[in-house]
Amino acid sequence: MFRTLNQPEIDILTLIPQQPPFVMVDKLLSCDYKTTKTALTVRKENIFFDKGVLAEAGLIENIAQTCATRVGEISNQMSNNSVKIGFIGMIRNLEIARLPKAGETLVTQVDLIEEIFQMSLVNATVSIEDEIITSCEMKISITDKEI
Repeated sequence: MFRTLNQPEIDILTLIPQQPPFVMVDKLLSCDYKTTKTALTVRKENIFFDKGVLAEAGLIENIAQTCATRVGEISNQMSNNSVKIGFIGMIRNLEIARLPKAGETLVTQVDLIEEIFQMSLVNATVSIEDEIITSCEMKISITDKEI
């Protein structure tokens, strides 16, 4: 396991290519090769906050940035310290049970299904406490471009 809750917190901006106001993860909770968990507290100032809730696009971007966090943390652990740019290649079986409100904290988990070259296929869930509010499969393509 690379990082767990018992280890020092890392600045999320060192792991992902996104910068404010487009950052959709607050912190890394845990990360190993297969599973990554992040947290995000929904705020009214969030770029995807609309009509009292975080919009669907915010949930999707939160999942994608959790994938980016995984890649950044693995890169850090390999002493590479490079942040690569990635793209969503596919979203399948997207289910959104409800949209989160301001003040709710999302815990997003991505589980690696398969990784070939610079393509990763993951199962993703977004939860608030014990309630799964979003799930999908996502394919992410990582480029050679660094920020």
